[in-house]
Amino acid sequence: MPEIRDLLYVRFEIEDLDKQAQFLTDFGFEVAREDNCLFARGYDSAPYIYVAEQAKGPAKFKGMGFEALTQPELERIAAIDNVAIEEIDLPGGGLRARMIDPDGNDVDIVYGVSQASKLPPPSRPPFNQENQEGQEAQNRQNSPRLGQRVSFTKTSSSIKRLGHCVLNVTNFRASETWYKERIGFITSDEIYIGSEDKTLGAFMRLDRGEAYVDHHTLFLVGAGHSEFNHAAFEVCHWDYIMQSHDFLAQQGYEQRWGVGKHVLGSQVFDYWKDPAGFTLEHFTDGDLFNRSFGSHKQPIEKLLAVHWGPEGSP
Repeated sequence: MPEIRDLLYVRFEIEDLDKQAQFLTDFGFEVAREDNCLFARGYDSAPYIYVAEQAKGPAKFKGMGFEALTQPELERIAAIDNVAIEEIDLPGGGLRARMIDPDGNDVDIVYGVSQASKLPPPSRPPFNQENQEGQEAQNRQNSPRLGQRVSFTKTSSSIKRLGHCVLNVTNFRASETWYKERIGFITSDEIYIGSEDKTLGAFMRLDRGEAYVDHHTLFLVGAGHSEFNHAAFEVCHWDYIMQSHDFLAQQGYEQRWGVGKHVLGSQVFDYWKDPAGFTLEHFTDGDLFNRSFGSHKQPIEKLLAVHWGPEGSP
């Protein structure tokens, strides 16, 4: 079984780092700057989950990094493409093997990155909702929030972690094979147009055996061209989605899609465009599956379907 812990970071080249740093801060990251590079982290222990380097030309997506659980796993994957293992000169250090996917994106496999201290997560009191056994309206004594108003704590980061990345690819089957051979992805839902033999792309999750993982860590869309679609970051709680939605709108940023709740993956989502033109998503309440969930096929109508919220796409 492949030994990949998770998707760790996404990398970009950005023309205006000052403007980008302000957006990332407004979006909910804790942001640090070292020379011509931005590092953004969440309140989990990863030292960074977003990296932006000073662009020498137009802004562009550079690639992403996956964390190996062991050094032998790093060495195994590096050997597939015969790439060198090198030391990482970024916060946390560690080792890296940098490969190139079929569309020219950097794909890093890293190991041994030193963890940062966790930041205090934002919090809110529990939701008052019906308990699992059900309760009569008059019997509220078992409600989780009694005698307490809703209030919110604020910290330097309201984002927990990087959840997934979506890429438009030139040849879906070629990219699917490449990523599955190296990362060991399992298809969660393959998307087809019209008939099941006309595949558009697939939501893919990590194979951690019996351990539960996100419905998708990578979604490849066979668009016939290579392009970054979006990256999604898990946030602290549902209320933050709505608080941030209003705040980002007040700051004049461009919203792409939301707020809504996906059918495939079940996330509550909100998509925004950053100053460089890239789409970043806030999400919470996503599905978790293990190997026993298997793989499924879904029509394209399910791809854009929502339980509630606006239909569309990012």
